[in-house]
Amino acid sequence: MSINPLPLVRVREFEREQAQKISAQERPLFHLTPLVGWMNDPNGFCYYGGQYHLFYQYHPFSRQWGPMHWGHVVSFDLLHWTYQPCALAPDTAADAGGCFSGSAVPLPDGRLMLCYTGVQPAGTFRRETQAQCVAFGDGVNFEKSLLNPVVRHAHLPEGYSEFDFRDPKIWLTEDGSFRMVAGNRHVEKKGTAVLFASQDGLDWQFKGEIDASRGEYGHMWECPDFFPLEGKQVLMVSPQKMQAREEFHAGDGTMAILGTFDDQECRFTRESVQPVDHGLTFYAPQTMQAPDGRRIMIGWMDNWETCKEAPRRHPWYAQMSVPRELFLREGRLCQRPVREMETLWQDTILQEATVAQEEISLLGVQGRLMDMTIQLQTANSACRRFTLRVARDESHFIQIRCDLARGELVFDRSHGGSVRDIAHTRHVKAEPREGQLTLRLLMDKESIELFINEGERVVTSLIPTPLKAEGITFAADAPIQVKVSAHHLG
Repeated sequence: MSINPLPLVRVREFEREQAQKISAQERPLFHLTPLVGWMNDPNGFCYYGGQYHLFYQYHPFSRQWGPMHWGHVVSFDLLHWTYQPCALAPDTAADAGGCFSGSAVPLPDGRLMLCYTGVQPAGTFRRETQAQCVAFGDGVNFEKSLLNPVVRHAHLPEGYSEFDFRDPKIWLTEDGSFRMVAGNRHVEKKGTAVLFASQDGLDWQFKGEIDASRGEYGHMWECPDFFPLEGKQVLMVSPQKMQAREEFHAGDGTMAILGTFDDQECRFTRESVQPVDHGLTFYAPQTMQAPDGRRIMIGWMDNWETCKEAPRRHPWYAQMSVPRELFLREGRLCQRPVREMETLWQDTILQEATVAQEEISLLGVQGRLMDMTIQLQTANSACRRFTLRVARDESHFIQIRCDLARGELVFDRSHGGSVRDIAHTRHVKAEPREGQLTLRLLMDKESIELFINEGERVVTSLIPTPLKAEGITFAADAPIQVKVSAHHLG
């Protein structure tokens, strides 16, 4: 396998030239955007060399999806990111069609290993195929293995696809061997997560299938992740072409399957299934374990339907979610923004006991850079509907309506100013707990992340509302006591 160094050299030169034209003020405050061009899936999320590393699917030459590269950033706090040179470009026969999604693992010898999907482009009488490749480096520069692709369709039993075979997530076991989970589409079982093992990261063997859709949860499973959490094993996947069912919306989404796993028998016992995010723009999350033991997740704040005709307002396109800590509560996967968010708090406003009924605003509670928590005291209240409007001006607003009688929340951005014929609302379970419903809202210019009941459910959405729309109002159909804690961010 020969390597042509020119593509990566040219990308890095282009990055240096174009990035100088983009000011920090054009970007969100704490959400990662690409250095230039296009961004989608997070890749290679890990802790290496004393800092967090995050790579991402990247087309530097356009704000539209194109031949995939790997962008690269590092951070000490998960909120402030420093751009690094492009890490991977399609420059070998194994990945000539693109370096697609994958993961990273620090090695005992001090190197960082990247594992990614190499796409071999279509040719005469041949469709585009996908296989798994590896590269090794020092955290900035990486050398692709001459053995690539190291996991091919030939590794799989009959019935699995060579065309939909991608997004490897790798990790080291306690005995120093490697494991890899990848997404595939089976002829009968549809979306699947398949497991491989290796002693050296180069020679891999198929171990088995962790779980499969079997027509229930989408046609293809992308971006699988497989990790232990508080005594359970979690399989996280991003199904494509889901039909609406249970709490899942139709289309592409994210799903967590909780259960137990026998590594020797490669047997995963499914116990529960739930959406990871109920929002309008969240897909392809990836997790890592921080040095302090936290399991932290980050996702692409977009999806394949909403991004197609989205206006390109900036010299770059797309952003990542806020990194989130994962934990279990009563058998459910829950999320909260990383605790480092508190370092951004400024000008805190605390309203201990406000009674809302007629639409009101609170002094100082406004803006588009905010971390705000609202606690509704539902016990002994006749209130059946509470309405929060944010990013508001005379003609625009984002509405969050809590139907307390039904235990349902409606997130609605249809008055945000968009004229696009796409989904603008989501209906989510939101039942009061012990006489209280809690909403935590992160706003960062053009995005909202809403955490319901301390992360029991999450709604993520980009919002089109003009940045000058900064109003926030509260209303209810009967008096209800509301506690508000609002932190401006900077």
